[in-house]
Amino acid sequence: MVLRSTYEKKWQKCPKSYNFCHTGIMIKSVAMIVVPNFSIFEFATAFEVFGIDRSARGSGVPAFDFRVCAPEPGDIPLKSGLSMQVGLGLEAAADADLVVMAPYGRDQDVPESVLDALRAAHARGAWVMSICSGAFALARAGLLDGRRCTTHWHYSQELASTYPAVLVDENVLYVEDGRIITSAGTAAGIDASLHLIRVEFGAKVAAAIARDMVVPPHRDGGQAQYIDRPIPQCGSEPMEQLLQWMVRHLDEEHPVNELAARVHMSPRTFARRFRSETGATPAAWLNSQRVLRAQELLETTELNIDEVARESGFGHSVLLRHHFAKALDTSPQSYRRTFRGHLATA
Repeated sequence: MVLRSTYEKKWQKCPKSYNFCHTGIMIKSVAMIVVPNFSIFEFATAFEVFGIDRSARGSGVPAFDFRVCAPEPGDIPLKSGLSMQVGLGLEAAADADLVVMAPYGRDQDVPESVLDALRAAHARGAWVMSICSGAFALARAGLLDGRRCTTHWHYSQELASTYPAVLVDENVLYVEDGRIITSAGTAAGIDASLHLIRVEFGAKVAAAIARDMVVPPHRDGGQAQYIDRPIPQCGSEPMEQLLQWMVRHLDEEHPVNELAARVHMSPRTFARRFRSETGATPAAWLNSQRVLRAQELLETTELNIDEVARESGFGHSVLLRHHFAKALDTSPQSYRRTFRGHLATA
């Protein structure tokens, strides 16, 4: 069994969960592989991101060629007892820029043709992504050997024991290692998909899709899977109102004592509640929001680095560079050169 706590030294050599590795190769086509007993909800999370044409809405979101394929086209049963008519075979994945493995009953055999399709996608340099138990197919194909990965925390021990060469982290939402992304269950599939959109097309496009889906534009892949409430509920809750206020005032300092007072809590209760709602400390959450704001400014404005630092709330360019490198493994200048040029030719 290869778990993070057991092989910490190996872990330190692996890429971070959120790693800036934009290649300049744009995703245009997406193939999602389904097998009998696949989960319709997790299937829908990827479809919501890649399968809906939002290109006419004026936010720079591209239209993807989204294909659903199966080893044997036809009536494919779902876990729920329903079925889906799939008209395409695995040849539809042969030239896709992204191949997504839908979750399925992990104790069932996956046809060798599916494993070959996953191997071929990785060999030609395409992105390969799994949602929830779809990671078992990637592991069986040998794509996760020596790599960090994740799956739903219910299945992580099983994945680690079944495939000892795989480095399973059960405490994160998603992991990017090489051009392979694995994600935990349900909403983490959305997080992983938006992460890939952000890597390929920038923060502005990811935020536009997230806004259309009414979900948070970014949850760090390193965030814990099992927290009381991973996404603040909509409505009039004081904590949600506070988060919205903090986003509108990123350029201000936010001491914990003052934040706690705004929601009429003690600092200790506030810190505990904040982590339960966001999965992060107030300082870490603020820095992640400031990085997102800096990404948008670098993509969409001509502000210099000092001005971006002030507008995004970091104040000084040295702090912007520090947090940008920590979060994205690149510099603000490199990020701007990549995405301004990349998006300008899109």
